[in-house]
Amino acid sequence: MSTDKKRVQFRAPNRLIDRADALADVLGEDRTDILVTALREYLQEATHDDALTQEIAAAYYDDEISFEQLKALVGAEEAANLRVLKQQLDEDFIDEAADA
Repeated sequence: MSTDKKRVQFRAPNRLIDRADALADVLGEDRTDILVTALREYLQEATHDDALTQEIAAAYYDDEISFEQLKALVGAEEAANLRVLKQQLDEDFIDEAADA
């Protein structure tokens, strides 16, 4: 995992932050560690959801996200598969347009 870090700032409900702080105290960690772990786990679980993966693929096919963003979301192997499929879809579209 990369050690490069980006500072982010966001607002969250007090109750949620209080829970994160309490868990951090129990585990002997700081709030940032708890939030980063929670975000990492959420993203890992979310990208294994078939409906969300389809939305991510559609965003890539529609050029709403880059290949690098796709790869960060679904992993290198799945991203490569989706890139091949996108190329095939683009070629099919060009062939259909040429035949029309």
